[in-house]
Amino acid sequence: MRLTQQEADPIGGITAAPIVVIGAVLALGASIALTYAHWGEVGSPLVALLGIVLVALAGLAAAISAAPSRAPFSAERLWLVVALAVGAAIAEYVSTIGADRYIYDDFGPVVIGMLILSLAPYCTWVSLILAGIISAAVLSILVVGSAMTTPIAPPLSALIAVNAAAVLAMSAAAAGYSYAIVDETLAWQREANRAALHRDAELRAGIARSVQQSRVSVLGREVLPFLAGVMTSDRISVADADRARELAEALRRALKAGIESTWLDDLAATVRMSRGIPVVVDDPVGAAADLAADQRSALTALLSWLGEGSRSSAIHVSIDAGARRRRIVIAADHGASPPSRRELDRFAAVARAVSMRAEVSVTRENVTVELSHVPD
Repeated sequence: MRLTQQEADPIGGITAAPIVVIGAVLALGASIALTYAHWGEVGSPLVALLGIVLVALAGLAAAISAAPSRAPFSAERLWLVVALAVGAAIAEYVSTIGADRYIYDDFGPVVIGMLILSLAPYCTWVSLILAGIISAAVLSILVVGSAMTTPIAPPLSALIAVNAAAVLAMSAAAAGYSYAIVDETLAWQREANRAALHRDAELRAGIARSVQQSRVSVLGREVLPFLAGVMTSDRISVADADRARELAEALRRALKAGIESTWLDDLAATVRMSRGIPVVVDDPVGAAADLAADQRSALTALLSWLGEGSRSSAIHVSIDAGARRRRIVIAADHGASPPSRRELDRFAAVARAVSMRAEVSVTRENVTVELSHVPD
């Protein structure tokens, strides 16, 4: 199971962003407090301050990387944060080299563990465990170098175990959280999908019957009377031939539209039928079929939300499939209670979490959400 909470539950990934900021602040505070506590052992103040600066940079990188506007969080960002935190631990070791009396008061293990733990919602459990093991290995090397200067001579294995315990414990906790939350989310989604598929089958059947009935009504209202009139007339005029050609073309277009309709057309029909809002889809080549399942879910959620609560009076969806990157533009005219930019930004963050670019524009007349993606 190589998913993150952000990938399995994009909304949960958005709400978890403040946790990263809190973890970064706590890590910085711990580094400052512990450096002050053993300031008497510091031989190089500049290097000690460099260690604190690296902790601040690691926390800043974590907070920025986990921001909803920069979703999705990638494994490279985790390794950047870990590298900066490990660099801070190395700087602390260099600043106290030859004078570090007690290894247990170094901030390296605590800071690294806090930052890894705060990033649990954005990383797979495998990457979290691997980050903890690699960090613990580097810290163990520093312990071996510092062991010669301690006032007592405990077993080296005990020093390594004590020093690595904080990193390994917090990494294990982060991995356990990531595994458990993703497992629970996927289990809930499976149950929800079963119910959704059942409802979708019933809805599609209803839409198909509605479309079929509308075509039959057109056939009965237009074509059959025309045929009856032609059959009872003595001769067929030029006007009759033109009318026959128009009716044949109309039927051909209707049948072609039914054959080439995509899930997006079905969604638009659902919104029109259930909410009474005109929804127009301009997708001449059926590019909506190229969207992945989670991307379809994000677009479905946005259109359904725009179509309810009197937020929109009309919705237009256009898909440009001319370039390698597909471009989807959703324009919604304001209803009685138009959506705010802050509300739309949440949907944009969800779209970014499922590998789509998203831009939001709000004017007095309408709102526009532009999405783009590279089809697989």
